Amino acid sequence: MHVDGYAAYEQTDATLVACLAHMRRKFFDAKPNTKKVGKADVAMSSIAKLYGIEQSVNGKTANEIHEVRQKKAKPIVDKFKRWLKEHEDKVPPKSALGKAIKYSLNQFDKFERYLEDGRLKIDNNRAERAIKPFVIGRKAWLFSNTCNGARASAILYSIIETAKVNNLIVTDYLRTCLQCLAENPSDIDPLLPWNVKLR
Repeated sequence: MHVDGYAAYEQTDATLVACLAHMRRKFFDAKPNTKKVGKADVAMSSIAKLYGIEQSVNGKTANEIHEVRQKKAKPIVDKFKRWLKEHEDKVPPKSALGKAIKYSLNQFDKFERYLEDGRLKIDNNRAERAIKPFVIGRKAWLFSNTCNGARASAILYSIIETAKVNNLIVTDYLRTCLQCLAENPSDIDPLLPWNVKLR
């Protein structure tokens, strides 16, 4: 399961894979507002190289991706880990850079797992993008203050997001669903987002 550093994930039985984008964000936030190259830039340079490798394997098979990662990414990952350990005690732990280094070291064993399987991603940005509308809108959804309201909202959001993933125009999809349900309320299977034929 691709995750950020939220501690509750550790309570699951899933094998966790950490997200490089979260590490990168910590180092980006630690960059001073100067043109001088600092330690945060060194870390971000390593991260940029790893993303460059990922771009180069886009569209390749899982086996090909694994092979390229072992050959090209693993040495960079190993060097980055050594750099983090080397600087862990040299940077004030409560500074932004110190927090970035500590976060990265805490996540690193989980992060390295992406090297072992070409099906795994280097980050969980896809999931982050999918939940962004909920994160942005959650203050507006405080009206879901009952179990029934929250359940209804969850069903609607699931339907809408699944329609988007299936490349449907949501308004057209909902219109088709409502029309078909009015005509034949017991026939739901053809209305599932991956089955629906828009009128």
